[in-house]
Amino acid sequence: MARILVIDDEPRIRNAVRRSLESAGHEVVEAEDGKVALRMYAGNPTDVVISDIYMPHMDGIEFLIRLHEAFPEARVITMSGGGHLAKEKLLSASGTLGAVVTLEKPFGTADILAAVDEALGHDTPGGQEPKAHDATS
Repeated sequence: MARILVIDDEPRIRNAVRRSLESAGHEVVEAEDGKVALRMYAGNPTDVVISDIYMPHMDGIEFLIRLHEAFPEARVITMSGGGHLAKEKLLSASGTLGAVVTLEKPFGTADILAAVDEALGHDTPGGQEPKAHDATS
């Protein structure tokens, strides 16, 4: 299974995503913002990063730019529930900046697991279509 870094400033969201991923056998590490996550990733890269967009100190877009400058091979899933800009625009921008998959909040366990499978290059189990949006389209 994969080692995954989950970044979100809301502990409740990080905990829910962690539980979903661990239930599928993944190892999860967590960070509360992009600044902390960048240091964590540089010290011990993960197979996949799942990052919120809106966070204090360093938001998900700046994190994505900096991560891909240093680690262009990093596989990132971005997620957003919106904010002052439409979440579709933010998620589309993150795809342009290198996110391999994007997720609109709220999402369920099946959605996050399908997004991770897609980021890892695996086929979706059972041929089901995830709610995740391919950021490369």
